[in-house]
Amino acid sequence: MGYELQAAIAGDKPLRAASRDVPGAHVVPLLQGLSLLPMTDEVFDAVTDGSPAGPLGFWRLPGGFEGLLAQWSTAGPVAYVEAEYFGGVGGQRATVWDGGTLALGPLERPTRRGLRTVSPVSQALRHLGARRSLGEDEFAAVGLDRHRHTDDWLSSGTG
Repeated sequence: MGYELQAAIAGDKPLRAASRDVPGAHVVPLLQGLSLLPMTDEVFDAVTDGSPAGPLGFWRLPGGFEGLLAQWSTAGPVAYVEAEYFGGVGGQRATVWDGGTLALGPLERPTRRGLRTVSPVSQALRHLGARRSLGEDEFAAVGLDRHRHTDDWLSSGTG
């Protein structure tokens, strides 16, 4: 079974306010006060400026969207994350804007913290304030394991 996610993640109130004018935006609550904006086809079309994807190396980051994410981050840190796995093979990429500038990443490789490996998405979530419990990572702690595909989050959203 596979897993894929492309989304912006930030604090609930700032993300709802920032995405209010994005056609097709569905903001989905996560745990720990965070929310997720799935990168659906409709959102992609609404936020792209038509330019080629930027130098950050994401699979599905719309051209020009990094400028909007930077703007949104003036109200609090905003991450853009991508993860894709099938049969245990795949990868993640994550970056965080804070205060209008790129604050973390882009990250594409896990790092070691003591005896554990921390994925790029978990590193970005940690920058957003997510905290893990013993035996879980930040990814699971905020509930990103609830759905396996980006579009599945739409049924959880409040729009």
